[in-house]
Amino acid sequence: MDLTLSDIQTEIRKVARDYATRVIAPQARAIDEKEMFPKEILKGLGELGLLAVNVPEELGGSGAGVVSYGLAMQEIAAACASTAVTMAVTNMVGEVIATFGTEEQRTKYCPKLASAEYLAGAFALSEAGAGSDPGAMRTTARDDGDSWVIDGDKQWITSGAHAGVFVVWARTGDPATHKGTRGISCFLVEGGTPGLKVGRAEEKMGIRGSNTVPLVFEGLRVPKSALLGQLHGGFKVAMMALDGGRIGISCQAIGIARAALDESVQYAKDRKAFDKPIGEFQATQWKLADMKTELDAAHLLAMRAAYLKETNQTFSREASMAKLFATEAANRIVAHAVQIHGGYGYVRDFPAERHFRDAKVTTIYEGTSEVQRIVIARNVLGS
Repeated sequence: MDLTLSDIQTEIRKVARDYATRVIAPQARAIDEKEMFPKEILKGLGELGLLAVNVPEELGGSGAGVVSYGLAMQEIAAACASTAVTMAVTNMVGEVIATFGTEEQRTKYCPKLASAEYLAGAFALSEAGAGSDPGAMRTTARDDGDSWVIDGDKQWITSGAHAGVFVVWARTGDPATHKGTRGISCFLVEGGTPGLKVGRAEEKMGIRGSNTVPLVFEGLRVPKSALLGQLHGGFKVAMMALDGGRIGISCQAIGIARAALDESVQYAKDRKAFDKPIGEFQATQWKLADMKTELDAAHLLAMRAAYLKETNQTFSREASMAKLFATEAANRIVAHAVQIHGGYGYVRDFPAERHFRDAKVTTIYEGTSEVQRIVIARNVLGS
C-alpha cells in the first residue's frame, strides 16, 4: 500500500501548516479567552483556497480533493480548534451546494463561500428535540405560490451569527403520509433574510471562538428556486453532508491531539523532577507511546475514509469508524497531556488546558459517538 502524498496534497498541507503556525497559533489563546470570531483569519483561509478545498475550481474552490482537505483540517485544528470547525462547516456547505445545487445556486453561492466574501456557511439541521433523530424535526416549509414559507427553530448552529448562506432543513410533506425522515426538504437561505432571527450565542466549555447560536424562522419567505435538491429529498442531502463532515471532524480531533502530543513531548524534555527530565520516567514514556500510537491509528482511519470518498467509493461506515476512533482517542490523548503537564496542565499558562476543553465536543457534533456505533453496527450486521 502506497501512502505517499501527491504533490498537490503535500502543497496543501504545507500551505495550511505555514498559515496555522505563522498566523493562527499566536492568536489561539486570545480567540478562546475572548470568544473572538476570527474574521481576518477566515479571510486569509479564503485567499489560500482552504474554505473550499473539495469544491471544483470553476466554482472558486481548490478542487484538491478530500485527502487534501483532511490534511489541511489537521493543520488548522492543531493551531486553533475554533477556527477549524468554522472552516469545516464552510467547506461542507460549499460542497453540498456544489453537489446538489442547480447551476444558478452553485455559481451564486460557492464562489462567495470559497473567497470568504461570505465569512462562513451554516448548516441548520439540528433542533432542540431533533439532534441525533432528524425524523423528529418540527420546522416546516409551506408551499405558498411562488415561495416557500419557513417556520420553526434550530439549535446549535455553527457560525449562525456570521453566515452568508444557511442550508436549512424543514418538513414539507404531509405528516400523515410523510413520517420520520420522509417529507424533509432542504433550502438555501441567505443571511439577513426577513423572518430569520439569530439567538444569543451559547456560552460553551470549548471551541469558544466558534459562534454557536439558536435560530428562529418566523414566516421566512424564500423563492421556489431556494429548494436544494429534490422535494422531500432533504434527508439524503443531510446524510451525504454528515458522512463527509465526519471525516472533517475526525481530522479536527487529530489536529487537536497532535498539538497536545507535541507540547507534551517538549514539556517532558524540559520539566525536571528528581534531577532528571520527566520524559526519562517510564510512567511518562508509556503515556507518550500510547498517545502516538492512537494518533497514528486515527490518522490512518481518517485518510482511508477520505480516500474512499475522493475515489467515489462507499465510505459511510469508514467515516463513522474514523470519527468514532479519532474523537475518542483525541479525548484520551488530551487527558494524558494534562496529566503529563501536572498542575500546569490545569491552568491556562499552557495550551493543554484548552485542548482538553476543545476535544470533548468532537465526540458530540456531526453525530455522537453513540450514533457512530449504531451506523457501524448496522453495517457489520448487514441491516
